[in-house]
Amino acid sequence: MNQSLTARAVFVTGANGGLGEQFVAQALERGARLVYAAARTPKQWNDDRIVPIALDVTDPAAVARAVELAGDVDFVVNNAGIAPAEDHSITTGSEDILGQIFATNFFGALRVAKAFAPVLKTNGGGTLLNVLSAASWLSVPTAYAASKAAMWSASNSLRVELQPQGTHVIGLHMGMVDTPMTARFDIPKTSAASVVEQAYDGAAAGIQEVIADELTRELKSRLGSTVEDLYGWAATLQLVPADS
Repeated sequence: MNQSLTARAVFVTGANGGLGEQFVAQALERGARLVYAAARTPKQWNDDRIVPIALDVTDPAAVARAVELAGDVDFVVNNAGIAPAEDHSITTGSEDILGQIFATNFFGALRVAKAFAPVLKTNGGGTLLNVLSAASWLSVPTAYAASKAAMWSASNSLRVELQPQGTHVIGLHMGMVDTPMTARFDIPKTSAASVVEQAYDGAAAGIQEVIADELTRELKSRLGSTVEDLYGWAATLQLVPADS
């Protein structure tokens, strides 16, 4: 399978963020003829090949409008997500924060996938790329991690259900990426440009799961171990509390 971006129409949610901007820019560098840059408050890109679209993924009507405006899309990047600073515990955190996170990271992402599935089918099958996280497999523990784990499961379901229509579903996993959303964390991070480059390379190669940094690759290799061993390893790297 070759999923080159040449002459394709790409739809990117969360386009104003660090990853989103890279998804837009690199799609054009790889030959996309048009990129729909969707965000709650869309910005002007000063490039005729980029079409700004106002989109709040938690609003069903806004998603429906986006589908009407972007009926030629054959590559969807499901990138919009939130990680509020208040989200620090799954047990003591606010249910309001939990609801906001799931409304965007799970229900919003799934809403976009479901809404664009018929468009992708009409346009030859296409590609759906869901931006997930290493937290899909290792709870931090936060509501963000729980939302990404839920979307990982949904991505696997989407892959099975959309395969008959020829849609290539990709899950993108990585640890901390150097974006404005992670600026508060003083730890090593992967560049947004590197993550997006690997994601598009994976799409071109027909890969179903892209793992964009060494720590996440190590984590994936350990998923067959016991929970005790997995979280013991994570604790030694200070990825989770030592008593997990």
